[in-house]
Amino acid sequence: MFDSHLFQKLVEADNLTGEVVAVNSFLIEVRGLEGIRLGAKVLFEDGQRGLVREAYGDKVILFNLDSEQMAIGTLAVQQEQLMTIPVGKQLVGRVVDPMGTPLDGKGPLKTTQTSGVFNAAPGIMDRSALDTYLPTGVTAVDMFFPVVLGQRIAFLGDSKSGKSTILSQLSANQEGTDRIVVYVLVGKRKVDIENLLAGLRASGAMDHTIVVLADIFDSLTQSYLAPYAGCAMAEFLWYGGQDVIIIYDDLSSHAEAYRQLSLLQEVDPGRDSYPGDMFYAHSSLLERAGKLLKNGKTLTSLPIVLTPNDDITAYLSTSIMSITDGQIILDLSVFRSGIRPAVNAGLSVSRVGGNAQTVRQKRLSSTLFKTLARYKQAEEFSHFGSSLSKDAQTDLTLGQQIYAVLQQSTSERYSLTEQQLMLETVLLGEGDATLDVPKMKQAAKKVADKVKKEEDLDHIEKQLLKDFTVEKPKAVVLKEVVPDAKA
Repeated sequence: MFDSHLFQKLVEADNLTGEVVAVNSFLIEVRGLEGIRLGAKVLFEDGQRGLVREAYGDKVILFNLDSEQMAIGTLAVQQEQLMTIPVGKQLVGRVVDPMGTPLDGKGPLKTTQTSGVFNAAPGIMDRSALDTYLPTGVTAVDMFFPVVLGQRIAFLGDSKSGKSTILSQLSANQEGTDRIVVYVLVGKRKVDIENLLAGLRASGAMDHTIVVLADIFDSLTQSYLAPYAGCAMAEFLWYGGQDVIIIYDDLSSHAEAYRQLSLLQEVDPGRDSYPGDMFYAHSSLLERAGKLLKNGKTLTSLPIVLTPNDDITAYLSTSIMSITDGQIILDLSVFRSGIRPAVNAGLSVSRVGGNAQTVRQKRLSSTLFKTLARYKQAEEFSHFGSSLSKDAQTDLTLGQQIYAVLQQSTSERYSLTEQQLMLETVLLGEGDATLDVPKMKQAAKKVADKVKKEEDLDHIEKQLLKDFTVEKPKAVVLKEVVPDAKA
């Protein structure tokens, strides 16, 4: 409930005051407030809040942060010279709105620390090179398009292609590390929000996650502010010596909110009716990620972009791809073919991921790409119905086995060592062996902790290949690798 004493106290402190003279949805015009700064926070006498967007002398244009309802003649007073939000470790495990108001029913936040929302990105001299793996737990990402701490990598795909699912797995995979995840949700249906929160709680990921929730149907302005507010919460922890991962789910809804607000302001529309500074709105946000030179800590930025009908050539998609250090494309055609996660290996790329890979991992990635290229070629020839050469048949078998390894349910997560064991075992068979891939994957999880040095990989992979080649008995040799395995 609004405390009218706060409004009165601000007025008595001789803060700038004004009066509402026009309202257009979330856009408010105020007379007065002369000399107020852009980005200042204003409090109205009915308890609603506003963000100063434009100022022309005593004519001030504000975004209403709370609702579309505002009476003409309502009094306004400056509350903050620059809008701030609560930040700090006390937000971890909580669900809040972009203004820092708790939405999870766990009571008020126990923090007195605040931060601005639209903060500048670190300068180039304050940054360090990115070279540390960020394991996602998803084999199709870690082995093909590795993500490094401090990277900005976009996840693009049509609705229901698995974008949020992969990032939920990534969030859950940070359990046992000191990394904190900030998950920004914009424009999501209530059922999707509930499912995501339930999944985070079930996997234990909520214990190291801050969820920033903005409902586009409740407040267009808060939907616009949500990514910047989430980034401010992440930055505070980052500068304080914490590795932080921020997920923007999704920037398409954010762009839609900003487009609607800009049209209300009568800003001249550009391509696809987006305002001319749409690129700046996203580049200034994503540029705030990186690795700090002073403490070696990182802020990793993972934006999600919706691509209707798998069209990645649209304005927003190409704009985000040009800002980030790579993109993971999730394709519905791949999804319909039964491959989960539905990563399109031909269109995805991680431009800095190789910095974190060992020589062996780079060699593995290169071999996998070449093998899958031959598989695709052999698969196309197989559609003609003519008999295939032995080499083509081998390429088909090997490709099918690799995709069987990449097949992964939402509850499955694999370490980098487990992924290496599984894929190198398949490649070791060269397509000549018929492998029981599901059982081989289970065994690889059990023996991964035996890998202490690179030579151990070679030994265990030979054993796995021998154990799980279907034509040969497995139980006797399996006991050497997996002591608790049963015949």
